[in-house]
Amino acid sequence: MALKVLAVDDSKTMRDMVSFTLKSAGHDVIEASDGRDALTKLAGSGRVDLVITDVNMPNMDGLTLVKEIRANPTHRLTPILVLTTEADGAKKDEGRAVGATGWIVKPFNPEKLLQVVQKVCP
Repeated sequence: MALKVLAVDDSKTMRDMVSFTLKSAGHDVIEASDGRDALTKLAGSGRVDLVITDVNMPNMDGLTLVKEIRANPTHRLTPILVLTTEADGAKKDEGRAVGATGWIVKPFNPEKLLQVVQKVCP
């Protein structure tokens, strides 16, 4: 089943890699450059099946984005994966506390990313 995925990262290269991996598996991808851009695109695109976000970004970081998404009843149950260089346990706990569904550390393995996507969006 094709998913509609919002990929959020301030690195164009990283967005391209995530996008390529997901599109190769038949999914539709909307790209955003930071949390603020993501909220704008989310409001304009309606419902998405999954959000994948970086943590460290300008304008609005990923954990604030997760909080904002969870505050919106339309997206309260949307799976959110954090894809970041942050491997610190405290940061992961903070991510879970604000509502992140899962955590993947960069650099990511494309097959592993697709496995996690399949697991959180059966």
